[in-house]
Amino acid sequence: MTQMPKGGNLPVPAEALQVVVTWGHGPGVPDVDVSALLLDGTGRVRSDADFVFYNQPAHSSGTVRHLGKKQEGGAGPTDRLWLDLAALEADVDRVVVAASADGGPFGRVPELGVRVELPSGQPVASFAIGDATTETAFVFGEFYRRNGGWKFRAVGQGYDSGLAGLATDFGITVEDEPAQPMGQAPSTYASHTCTTDAVPVPIPMADAAPAVEVDPAAQLAAELAMIFPPFVQQGRGKQRVTCPPSLPPGGRVLVEIECRDSISVHVDTCDAYGRSDQDLLSSYEDEVHGRTVAPVPEDRPLSLLVRADTPWTLRVLPLGHARRLTHPLDGRGPDLLVYEGPAGVLSFAHGGTSNFAVWHHIRSTDPDWPQDDEELLVNEVGHVDVLAPVQIPGLLRIEADGPWRVAVGG
Repeated sequence: MTQMPKGGNLPVPAEALQVVVTWGHGPGVPDVDVSALLLDGTGRVRSDADFVFYNQPAHSSGTVRHLGKKQEGGAGPTDRLWLDLAALEADVDRVVVAASADGGPFGRVPELGVRVELPSGQPVASFAIGDATTETAFVFGEFYRRNGGWKFRAVGQGYDSGLAGLATDFGITVEDEPAQPMGQAPSTYASHTCTTDAVPVPIPMADAAPAVEVDPAAQLAAELAMIFPPFVQQGRGKQRVTCPPSLPPGGRVLVEIECRDSISVHVDTCDAYGRSDQDLLSSYEDEVHGRTVAPVPEDRPLSLLVRADTPWTLRVLPLGHARRLTHPLDGRGPDLLVYEGPAGVLSFAHGGTSNFAVWHHIRSTDPDWPQDDEELLVNEVGHVDVLAPVQIPGLLRIEADGPWRVAVGG
């Protein structure tokens, strides 16, 4: 990893990168909030939407995202950004990495620094900042286009005027702080919700709006309408794959795996430390073209672990790419179907010799219990011809070793 001096610059890969701002522990140390500004050729944002921070964590293009804070073992806290330089819009000339200090100036923040790394954690560059004093906002560095590629410059410039002064400098509209009536939130930067230093008065629970039950059909329809660029990764053997943060945080996506001549194929989700977490798909067929569903974390990119003996192709697609169960459907091996109908009975037939299982994945409609439900409809071995009731729309996740048929009705 290259240790950069202030003002230094170096080429960086034109691909997905992670930016990690680090600082040390200590009594009275201010908190640090990282942000990114996408600038055009004039050095200013095109609109307030080009400001990515904790209250506006993802750019509309999906190319820059605020990943949030994380503790690194025994080290101090970190705050992170993700950006895909190759996918940035053509009129974005620079991406500035900045931060504000909450609770004091940056001169009271020890061991302040920034590093650039690949999503796998492989380091690219780092820059230590040791000359901060009274600044309450800081520009750590910037990515900029040069001769068809990208470079990173270690800037290290501070602002005594805080986040508002920094934002104004790059073209963000900042509103003056008006007096707030009791119970209202503090003022915001125009067009988004970056809070100032004003402290909101808590709203009593009795005044809060009552919880509203969500229509499961409408909720599923909204998920199926979500779109994002498909993500494709090819590999061989055991490999961890980090998806881009353009996937809907907290949503669900379709995961597809293709592999031939392998003894077994497995796809798992990974936790925040890269360890295998949840089994999404397992197949022991010679030729696998399987589909399943994966939940996207709220605070970090989706990470998947693929295990196979031969080359494979992994695709992450919008949920709307799954087949709809509106007529009898035939398939083989693992698959994901969408059932949008009313309460009724589904029929399942399986022609394999091993296990056949079907789960009904239901989005929670209870605001007091947001976890999704997973109901096991079928769990049989060998040839199967059974009926199973369903109460509401949802996703049908199938695990099978041979041909099968699913239909609505008996």
